[in-house]
Amino acid sequence: MNRTLIQLAIAAAVFLLALWINPFYVVNETEQVIVTQFGRPVGTAVTNAGLHLRIPLAQEVHRIERRALEWDGEPREMPTRDKTYLVVDAFARWRISDPGAFFLRLRDERSARSRLDDIIGGEIRSVVAAHDLIEIVRSSRERQPVREEVKSDGIALQVHWPAIQSGRAALERLVQDASAPKLASFGIELLNVQFTRINYNRAVEQSIYQRMISERQQIAERFRSEGQGEAARILGNREKELQLIESEAYRKVQSVRGDADARASEIYAQAYNRDAQAAEFYAFMKTLETWQKAADANTTLLLGTDSDVFGMLKGMNGPATGK
Repeated sequence: MNRTLIQLAIAAAVFLLALWINPFYVVNETEQVIVTQFGRPVGTAVTNAGLHLRIPLAQEVHRIERRALEWDGEPREMPTRDKTYLVVDAFARWRISDPGAFFLRLRDERSARSRLDDIIGGEIRSVVAAHDLIEIVRSSRERQPVREEVKSDGIALQVHWPAIQSGRAALERLVQDASAPKLASFGIELLNVQFTRINYNRAVEQSIYQRMISERQQIAERFRSEGQGEAARILGNREKELQLIESEAYRKVQSVRGDADARASEIYAQAYNRDAQAAEFYAFMKTLETWQKAADANTTLLLGTDSDVFGMLKGMNGPATGK
């Protein structure tokens, strides 16, 4: 009886000890496991999901993420090739492709993120410094910038923007291609790299905006000056055409007036040249018209005795005196 109790107690103790030291472990679908024995990895990484066995107390289980992980870098200030200072914010996706190398060299994700900061951040700085601003802000070379054309006196003046040779997507691939081999030695597979946001440096932001405003104002002023020149040309043509019309009208008026005067003179000549009395009467009427225009009520005339007017007036007064 006592022996049976002792055996049961020993079995219970062994069972409790087995539960306490836990020789079994479970691997989930989202993780992979490195087993170490006294701190050193044993065998290859365990990637099959399910229940697995380890040597209690001697072996320890280290769980490593199997899914794609995120790296979100801090915004960094860096210059472009055309000396424009930018603040570039980027992110990347990565995963642990070689758990053994990852565990030996980095141990955990915090150390991995530190390496990602150094490697990816350095490659971003190198790529940005080797390209112009327009290469970074445009997504691809297919989206070429608009070339503005300003016509001046029939001559097209173009506001040139540099042609895109690569584009932002190609620069992101350059960063990925340069960073991937360096991270592979740490057991990390770099899936992709993308620029989250690109801003001007705040210290030069206002000067950049002022330069952009100045360029727009120059183009606007050019349009205004060309518009004023075109308006002056139109007004000049209008004045020229108006003068031509007025001169042609004046010429026609003078021609009509001359023809009318000639016709009137012809009619007068025909009327007053029919006989001597008509001619004398015509001369008398023209003389009166002339003196009526030349003299008024306040005019004093001094006439000689041989004057035609004196003779005419004397002839008029003669019959009136009966002499």
